[in-house]
Amino acid sequence: MDTKPLGRALVPIAVLLALGAGTAGAQSNRQAQAKAGDKAKAGARVAAKGKAAARAPAGPSLADAKRFLAQTEAKFDRLNADQARADWVAANFITGDTEAIAAYFGELQLDAAGQAALAARRYGGRDLAGSLSNTDARKLKLLQLTLMLSDPKERAAYAAARAALTGAYGKAKYCPAGGRPCMPLGELEKILATSRDPAKLLDAWSGWHAQAPAYRDRYADFVQLSNKGAREMGYADTGALWRSGYDMPADEFAFEMERLWLQVKPLYEALHEYTRYRLRATYGAGVVPLTGPIPAHLFGNMWSQTWDNIYPLLQPKSGAASFDLTKALERRKTTPKQMTEYAERFYTSLGMPKLPATFWERSLLAKPRDRDVVCHASAWTIDGQDDVRIKMCINPTAEDFAVIHHELGHVYYFLAYQDQPALFRNGANDGFHEAIGDTVALSITPAYLKRIGLMNDDPDPKADIGDLLRRALSKVAVLPWAYMVDRWRWDVYAGTTPPADYDRSWWQLREQYMGIGRPVPALPGGFDAGAKYHVPADVPYARYFLAHLLQFQFHRALCREAGHEGPLHACSIYGNEKAGRKLRAMLEMGASKPWPEALKAISGEDRIDGGALLEYFAPLKAWLDEQNRLLAAQQKG
Repeated sequence: MDTKPLGRALVPIAVLLALGAGTAGAQSNRQAQAKAGDKAKAGARVAAKGKAAARAPAGPSLADAKRFLAQTEAKFDRLNADQARADWVAANFITGDTEAIAAYFGELQLDAAGQAALAARRYGGRDLAGSLSNTDARKLKLLQLTLMLSDPKERAAYAAARAALTGAYGKAKYCPAGGRPCMPLGELEKILATSRDPAKLLDAWSGWHAQAPAYRDRYADFVQLSNKGAREMGYADTGALWRSGYDMPADEFAFEMERLWLQVKPLYEALHEYTRYRLRATYGAGVVPLTGPIPAHLFGNMWSQTWDNIYPLLQPKSGAASFDLTKALERRKTTPKQMTEYAERFYTSLGMPKLPATFWERSLLAKPRDRDVVCHASAWTIDGQDDVRIKMCINPTAEDFAVIHHELGHVYYFLAYQDQPALFRNGANDGFHEAIGDTVALSITPAYLKRIGLMNDDPDPKADIGDLLRRALSKVAVLPWAYMVDRWRWDVYAGTTPPADYDRSWWQLREQYMGIGRPVPALPGGFDAGAKYHVPADVPYARYFLAHLLQFQFHRALCREAGHEGPLHACSIYGNEKAGRKLRAMLEMGASKPWPEALKAISGEDRIDGGALLEYFAPLKAWLDEQNRLLAAQQKG
């Protein structure tokens, strides 16, 4: 899943404490020098220096640092709640007024966060090195992971641009020629998910991607403002700031991402090759080439990031997936609230508490009929305590069933770390936040569906390959996409990809990592990257790549804790409170420790690794290799 974990990413909020002192002493020093006679000039200078040294303010004390952190966290609590409420209203009532309100609070938040970051640099300097506790030193470090625009006009412009970009994305619609009704993203996504007419698929795909150029120039301006704020905090650019948030140097993080991608690349390539053969059999050689990139509109998803909607075209001829969850949910006329209750019961079966009553009162679970909303699924913590919500236009589908489990993973993470200090109320890293709900979703096995009454028959082990293939179409297919989105943005922020090259660079990376190409030539001024929510909304994407690896590490560790025996893909931790206690203990840590310590607490490992994912899909990899060998022979024949 690539849902947004917070209504607004948690940022440190504080008012800048006075950084300078001793101005009167310096002035007194100059006056003493002016009054000194020629004969006593040298002596007066010596005396003045001595007096100035005596009067010079001491460096920040440990007590000053602790007071600063206490004030910062108190202000952070208040202002972040205001910002979250403003963002919530703006996402649920998209108007110029709500955008302006969100932008206003965004400006206040950006100002306070930036000022606090500058102050944190002073308190985290050499004067207190070795005196600070590990906890306080970590808080000061986290405070500095933000950008700062010292010019009030630039802060206002930044906040306004961010709100306008998100609003433009939420309001975008494709209005076909010939007077046909305009279609928002949700309707276009449904066409891509269900149609098998290449012309209709291309029309829907092109129609949506044609909307983003309208805000390309605003995005380019936003990039410049964002970079300026990052540089004021000592980072090379915004991309470097983002990469610095993983308890390692920014360059080392980039190498880690590439290392992890290369580890899982062979599995993706086997899936891609198999998908090509099956799509070619469906659409013909005139639509799907035998070599080169596959056209992007054929994967059942607007961004080709997940391919599970085309599972019917790819399913094994024997041993097909055992159960159609979407049909079962539709047959029962499952409501959005009932979908959410299924997910809540999973978490409570692990020993976690029921959701607060306010969750049900304040969440948005279905698309309103009377207004536009940002339907992109997201989980929210409003006050850092019990006011937690989700915003999602839920449909009775297998995909949304999994997304609900994912979103409640964020919510239960919020609730688990609510007793941490404000600066630690976050995931160990942002990949952790995304991974928790998906870890639970890995337990949506046929055996689990039978236990909760959605499936009547016993699961058939012969259907394992079909089930694994369906899951790989979302869990494996997404990996290069989740990597290359930020690879593109790192280059944009670094200035190596200027606005004129946005599309060229975007599709170069998509072809290189995904083996997927633009179905029609790009037009001048294109902005296909902006057709994805996270780009105009400025939500970092590396978290999703990490999450898709972490979730399998978490799953393997929890299955071991639950005493599971057998293939990893057959494990469900539903109902196992022992596994739930291990999970909750890690969740309660929040961001209080470097993420390797949190990972070790749940898995015994301190390095993110693709091995658990490869173990999970090992039976599928063997099957894909055999199928590709047979299909390649057929092509030659």
